Amino acid sequence: MKALTIRQPWAGAIAHQTKRVENRTWKLPQKFHGERVLLHAAAQPDKDAVVYGPNLDVFGAVIAVIRFTGYHYDSGADPCCSEWAFRGTYHWTLDDVIALPEPVPAKGALGFWTPSDDVLAAVHAQTAVDQ
Repeated sequence: MKALTIRQPWAGAIAHQTKRVENRTWKLPQKFHGERVLLHAAAQPDKDAVVYGPNLDVFGAVIAVIRFTGYHYDSGADPCCSEWAFRGTYHWTLDDVIALPEPVPAKGALGFWTPSDDVLAAVHAQTAVDQ
């Protein structure tokens, strides 16, 4: 299972609110369509974001398990899929979000990365998700 690091408050909005689209400048790799991925909250927040809410103060930890359902590009011509969607980006759609009761500390990385066996075991202990 791979992990993806996302800055707060976006990671918390995915794990604990209604954000079901991730904005990226690149296409979702085909091999991740329909796959479960660990959602890692980055060590540093997005300094330009202005979003308030609970559970946005966790940094440097896996906070959820998500599943990507696909992606599309938003050219800005029509209203798009979500209030969370940014124009001129790829929208990676997701569902089946399982927020972890306890964050699992981990060092993240750019792009998709492979978590340690200890991190996978700690996530598995909190969910019924197979590794």
